[in-house]
Amino acid sequence: MDKFVVNIIHRPELVPEYAEKVTGHGKAEDIGRKALLTESLDIFKTQQRLAHENGLKTTIQMTYASLFNEEAVALAKADHEKYGDEIALSLLGLPCKEFREKYKTKDFCIWMFSMEDKKSIVDDIFAKFHDIFGFYPESTGSYYLDADLTNYIKEAYPSVKCAVATCWEEGPKAYHTCNNSWYTLFDGGPWAPWIPSKQNTHAPAANETEDSGIVAIPHLSRDLIACYDGNGSNFGTHPQNVLRGMIYDSQTWEYPYMYNLIDQYRSLEKYNNGYAYNMMFVGPAWMNKMGRWEAPYELLEKSYSDGCAYYGKLKKEGKLIDMTMSEFADYYRKKKSYTEPECALWRDILYGSDKQLFWYCDPYMRVCVNMDQGGAIVDLRPYAAKLEWPVGIGTKHVQDASYPFLIQEKYRAGYFTHYAGEGTVRSAKLSYHGEEVDLCLCRTKAHFSQEGNVRILTLDPVEIEFYDLTVKLQTKISFEEGSSNIKIERTILEMSNPEAEVELNEYMVACYGTTEYPEDMTGITLKCEGAQEKSISYEYKCREEQLAGADAVSAVIPAIETKVSMTPSNKEAVGYVKEGYAFSPMFTLGYAKTVSDKEVFATWLNLEKAN
Repeated sequence: MDKFVVNIIHRPELVPEYAEKVTGHGKAEDIGRKALLTESLDIFKTQQRLAHENGLKTTIQMTYASLFNEEAVALAKADHEKYGDEIALSLLGLPCKEFREKYKTKDFCIWMFSMEDKKSIVDDIFAKFHDIFGFYPESTGSYYLDADLTNYIKEAYPSVKCAVATCWEEGPKAYHTCNNSWYTLFDGGPWAPWIPSKQNTHAPAANETEDSGIVAIPHLSRDLIACYDGNGSNFGTHPQNVLRGMIYDSQTWEYPYMYNLIDQYRSLEKYNNGYAYNMMFVGPAWMNKMGRWEAPYELLEKSYSDGCAYYGKLKKEGKLIDMTMSEFADYYRKKKSYTEPECALWRDILYGSDKQLFWYCDPYMRVCVNMDQGGAIVDLRPYAAKLEWPVGIGTKHVQDASYPFLIQEKYRAGYFTHYAGEGTVRSAKLSYHGEEVDLCLCRTKAHFSQEGNVRILTLDPVEIEFYDLTVKLQTKISFEEGSSNIKIERTILEMSNPEAEVELNEYMVACYGTTEYPEDMTGITLKCEGAQEKSISYEYKCREEQLAGADAVSAVIPAIETKVSMTPSNKEAVGYVKEGYAFSPMFTLGYAKTVSDKEVFATWLNLEKAN
């Protein structure tokens, strides 16, 4: 087993986002205000001190503003010499007098600028960094780095090998909890380090040709249930995230959840060949002397001190290794292959439920399986398409950098809908004498195993009770490395009447999009593939087609260059496709088969790029 790897990243952000108004006390805006700059630098010094006191080295991501501050530069050089901290360069923290005077804008998100401005800004900052330190950085980052920008940085500054490149599930959920005013929309990416493809930052590279040349790390390590179900900004291993989520004892100022969250990240080595990773990425705004998130400065400082102390304790016990970003990039490339997936069997550690999610990510897909819904797939991103998605001013997507979904229960209802329509989900139904039960209603638990290059989720059996028949069914979900498909196998373990037959209906309700709002579904082609091919060109007419013995049932979605299909293990199954309607703008693929006691039936969900 490898040691638990942690990256601790600090940035001397001298004009922290949304901190000017706090220190300004209602005065006219002045991002050069001395009190703001002094306080920000003091907090950066405190963060560095707390890490070093606990024997931890950091990566110092210099911001544009800090490059104009002699004290910040001197601090970075001193800590590099004394502690081995890496001096890196952040593309966050752009706002300062020098930047605004040159670019005449209050924009600060590098991925939202035009490509021309992105290049100009990067060249400015990298040149300034080189003038001051005499070398180019090996690490950089932002909340998000789009593929075009990453490719430019790697080409122009080949020393860069590591970057903070996305914020996990920082999409509409975070936007809504920020009063609809936080336009950072990039759902659908990995939650753990990956090698981004040249085509799309969120989609991992499948081979050397697709490799963008950097190792990417997430902006924060987040709770893979709480953050998915709610606002991710409240549930991360950044200590002030935990305070913002009010997940602490207001009397004792203790926060066991923070340590449980770090420990759950440590436990992911069980699913990833002995490898586990965590990161903490912090700017000064979080420890403002005026207090934040209804917490006084003393609690903000205590939480950060305690967080560093916990990592320091693990290091002293030989359970943790602290790396700089560039060190981690070298380690990651030795440790992981392109096609090796990232897996996380995650349990609820916040609300006291028994909920379990399984997350899977490889170069072809990102998948979430929900055991509270019988092992249904509730989130599916088709990375196989390697969808090119330019972002920023002058593109179709000025702000929305999310990787589109085929299934997303939070934005497209999932199984539980309030009316006649259907939500997106991949599940199965059992029918017997006019009664029907969906496995989404059958809570279960999963157990992870690995056989060669196949990762397997074996679910505890569930019992389905009809009026005069009880069926015991078990589900196994298999992910074969490099295959671009998911195998779902159902086994009828037992029936109260061994002579009975039930209908098993394996189905997938899907659409595409990045938000809650429907996209235009015209142009999608649904097919039952086989000797007598049947197809539907999507026109919201609620049509259906079926084909006994269908080789495959499929949908081609030109808008996201994706083909999704289902294939069966048994030619006796009847394949079908369904077109949705305006109130329920989905499509359905499925197979129906009569099954009996002890029978096994498998289907594969397949993803590929549609040219």
